[in-house]
Amino acid sequence: MRHEDVYVVVSRVPPGRVATYGQIARLAGSPGAARQVGYALAALPESTVVPWHRILNARGTVSLRTGGGPATQRIRLEREGVRFGADGRVRLSDYCWSPSEGNELTEVDV
Repeated sequence: MRHEDVYVVVSRVPPGRVATYGQIARLAGSPGAARQVGYALAALPESTVVPWHRILNARGTVSLRTGGGPATQRIRLEREGVRFGADGRVRLSDYCWSPSEGNELTEVDV
């Protein structure tokens, strides 16, 4: 999977929504490549406009490898209205993005 493919998909996740690494991998055409999504996001420069902070692990928690650090990621998500439970998890059933909400992907995009 190319990093650029990951960035195209991640850029579709709107403010106030999150997606999982596995979800991004599937949408980028590489099911089972969640770890590679993490590597791609970690490779982003600090000045990126790609909304890396909207990607969480399958448990709905911040992963340590994400660029900018876990505190930065949580702060950015909270500013967008995403709420964390006392256990540090985001309720994915409330905040997980679906391409059917808009920002659909086409084969041209990925």
